[in-house]
Amino acid sequence: MLRTHYSNEITEELNGKKVKVAGWVQEVKDLGGIKFVWIRDREGIVQVTAPKKKVDPEIFKLIPKLNNEDVVVVEGVVNFTPKAKLGFEIIPEKFEVISKAESPLPLDPTGKVKAELDTRLDNRFMDLRNPKVMAIFKIRSNVFRAVREFFYNKGFIEIHTPKIIATATEGGTELFPMKYFEHDAFLAQSPQLYKQIMMATGLDRVFEIAPIFRAEEHNTTRHLNEAWSIDAEMAFIESEEEVMDLLEELVVYAIDYVREHNEKELEILEFELEKPKQPFPRITYDKALEILADLGKDIPWGEDIDTEGEKMLGKYMKENEDVDLYFIYKYPSEAKPFYIMKYDDKPEICRAFDLEYRGIEISSGGQREHRHDILVEQIREKGLNPESFEFYLKAFRYGMPPHGGFGLGAERLVMRMLNIGNIREVILFPRDRRRLVP
Repeated sequence: MLRTHYSNEITEELNGKKVKVAGWVQEVKDLGGIKFVWIRDREGIVQVTAPKKKVDPEIFKLIPKLNNEDVVVVEGVVNFTPKAKLGFEIIPEKFEVISKAESPLPLDPTGKVKAELDTRLDNRFMDLRNPKVMAIFKIRSNVFRAVREFFYNKGFIEIHTPKIIATATEGGTELFPMKYFEHDAFLAQSPQLYKQIMMATGLDRVFEIAPIFRAEEHNTTRHLNEAWSIDAEMAFIESEEEVMDLLEELVVYAIDYVREHNEKELEILEFELEKPKQPFPRITYDKALEILADLGKDIPWGEDIDTEGEKMLGKYMKENEDVDLYFIYKYPSEAKPFYIMKYDDKPEICRAFDLEYRGIEISSGGQREHRHDILVEQIREKGLNPESFEFYLKAFRYGMPPHGGFGLGAERLVMRMLNIGNIREVILFPRDRRRLVP
């Protein structure tokens, strides 16, 4: 192996022992009779110290010729000393340049020289060499790990549904069309219909983590055209309240996991991630409209709460309830998709909810309509043709239990968790209306 240890694995137990480290040259300093190289790997920095009298003359001559971001491998002896910036240094016995970096660099990976976001995204391979950027994606990785751990602990089964579909999940035109041999097809907006079908199989608690595609011509800091969705569906529920309980547990579990396992990354980001206050407040859609009206924003009943309204509500909840996370539920039926169950005694209201995180919706869900004939009628009410959904409706004719679930936007969760202003910062290679490469 070209490497025996990452930088964070070099401990005092290795003092006086030989190791191999590998990474990118971050800085070179030539003080005449002694030369220094700082090498960066994914876990931190290693200082290589080369005194003229102690190292091979060829190594001594090589070091001043190094460029920033050259890839190198160094084999040497660990020396713990208070004179070293990091508390230890490596005295090199072998020094190999694996790959040279061109100069000038397209951006400064240390972040000392600021670059526009577009420049950073155009050179994402180098942008991630910045420890702060890398920290975001280490945290993102642990969020996904925590989500899977949570669901498995709760007895859920992971599924994988198709991303090439024959019909719109919710109707509408926000679809990417494609040609599928002799058929017209679309990229999936959501696994919604398929995870509901799973409720008729006996696999009655399922989850999926997968990309979704929305052909929305947005150009905002919180929308993507390809995003990752954390979806869950569970059967034999009595109401949407059980789904809200599960979602609350999941979000708290993920945040606590990051707090426990990403202390170093949070420190690099200079961000203190607070433990969420529980239980999350649950306010009705009607109450949300009342609050907004008092704040001077009137939203006609039946319409969705727009971006400005969400931000105003988020600020209100922080100032008055001191919470970042809260539910809005009991939405007008006309504002939600056909598969959401209505209240039998008040059909203009449905069993849907949204989870808001500092004024941005990160999840939506609810109890689904499991009664076939009512579901068909609700499809018609939305101006859709039930025949287009026959593959879906068939599962409801042969024994479908009451069920519900949610879809949680992974990027929005990480974005709000770390209080990052642009969703493109939390996905490796963002896809929006202007960006198709890299």
